Amino acid sequence: MKIQMVDLTRQYHELKKEIDGAVTAVLESGQFILGQEVKSLEKDLAEYVGAKHAISCANGTDALQISLMALGVGPGDEVITTPFTFVSTAEVAALLGAKVVFADIMEHSFNIDPKEVRKKISRHTKAIVPVHLYGLPADMDELLEISSSAGIPIVEDAAQAFGAEYHGRKVCSIGKVGCVSFFPSKNLGAYGDAGMVFTDDDSLAEKIRAIAVHGSRRKYYHEYVGLNSRLDTLQAAILRVKSRHLDRYNQLRAGFAKAYTERLRDVVLTPEVPSDRKHIFHQYTIRTEGRDKLLEFLKSAGIPSAIYYPVPLHLQEAYGNLNYKQGDFPIAERLSTEVLSLPMHPHLKEEEVESIASRIREFYGRK
Repeated sequence: MKIQMVDLTRQYHELKKEIDGAVTAVLESGQFILGQEVKSLEKDLAEYVGAKHAISCANGTDALQISLMALGVGPGDEVITTPFTFVSTAEVAALLGAKVVFADIMEHSFNIDPKEVRKKISRHTKAIVPVHLYGLPADMDELLEISSSAGIPIVEDAAQAFGAEYHGRKVCSIGKVGCVSFFPSKNLGAYGDAGMVFTDDDSLAEKIRAIAVHGSRRKYYHEYVGLNSRLDTLQAAILRVKSRHLDRYNQLRAGFAKAYTERLRDVVLTPEVPSDRKHIFHQYTIRTEGRDKLLEFLKSAGIPSAIYYPVPLHLQEAYGNLNYKQGDFPIAERLSTEVLSLPMHPHLKEEEVESIASRIREFYGRK
C-alpha cells in the first residue's frame, strides 16, 4: 500500500458515480464555457462563505491578480504580504508594476504578523494580502483594525483555507476581497485549474467580473484592460459535486491531524490551533531542526513528505530587485529550514497515520 501526500484517486472512486454523472450532463449539454453550472457554483459557494458575490475565474493566481487590478493597484503602489507563501501571492503585485513589501510572520501560526504589517504601512500602500497558510486563518481582527485606520483594503489569500473559520466567520468573507484556488490538491479541488473571488462590494464585484472576461461587461465593448480568465463548465460541475462533501472531508482532515499530534507532540513541534478559529489542515506541518535528515529517512521508508516553503520569497532571485537580504525576516527564514508537511488528505487510513508517526518516532529513537 503506497502512501500518497494527496490521494485523488481514492477520492474519485468514492465520488465516481456523482462526478461521472455531472461530467456526462455537461458533455450532453454542449455548453463548455461559463453557463448554468458556473452560475450555480458561484451561488452555492457565495452562500457557503457568507459573501454577497462569488466570481469564478481560471485559477487562484488570476483571482489574486484580478482583485488587485479591480482595486487599482499599479506602478508606484505598494502591496504588503508575507514572504512565507507560494510565489503567486507576491507575483501578481509585481506583474502589475507594484512594489512587493514583505512583513515577517508569527512563529506559532506561520501567518503574517500584524505588528510587522503596521510597521510597513506607507502613503504608497494600496493593499494588504494576508495568507491563511496551511489552512489556518491569519489574525484578522488586528489586520482589520490596521485596514480600517489606514483606509487600505485587505485581500485574503485563502488558496489553502477554503472552509476555514475565524471567530465563526468563513475566510473570504472577512476582508474586502477573498481569493481561492481550486487546484486539484486543495481541500476543494477541481480536475484542473480553477479559482474564485468573493466580495460584498457590489461595484467591485461588477468590475472583477468584467476584468475576468477581457474587461467587458457587454460583449465586444471593453471598459478595462482585462484578462481571459473564465472557469470552464466541466470544472464547475466537478466542483459542485465535491463541494457537497467539503465539510465532511475537512472534519476527517482534522481527525487525522489530531491523531498525528497525539503521536508526535513529544518529538517534534506540532501545529497549534487557536480556540478562536477552525483549521482545515490543507497541510499538516511539523517543525524540527533535523528536517532534512527526517525527510530523507521518510523517503527511504517509502513515505512522502514536502517542504512548503524552502526559500522565503524575499530571498528568491526573482525578487532580487527589492534588495532584501538574509536576516531581514528572521522568523520566516528560520521556519523555512524547519518545516515539513506530512501526508494529509481525507482518504488517509488510520493505519497509514500510525505508520507515518511510528517511523518519525523511530527516527528520534522513541517507541
